[in-house]
Amino acid sequence: MANNTISPQSLLEKEKLNGINFLDWFRNLRIVLKQERNEYVIEEPVPNEPGANALRAEKDKFKKHMDDMLDVGCLMLSPMTPELQNQHEDMVASQGYL
Repeated sequence: MANNTISPQSLLEKEKLNGINFLDWFRNLRIVLKQERNEYVIEEPVPNEPGANALRAEKDKFKKHMDDMLDVGCLMLSPMTPELQNQHEDMVASQGYL
């Protein structure tokens, strides 16, 4: 039996962000992030880094957010034209960026 599963990321790869198609690209990005359970990265503010005496759960939550933010940033860069990748490669994915 053939595998007919389509990768949500193929939505982003279908058409690179070129500067004039931002709304279509962003809609597709949100679809992919929702499926990957990472939409919170662009919706919630970056949490403050927990102090040295913080609970392990707080430190783990912060690390997960930072790791997910890196993943989302790479996901955002990959379907851009090379010019836009160069322009945005040092930016981070977080609330307020988009």
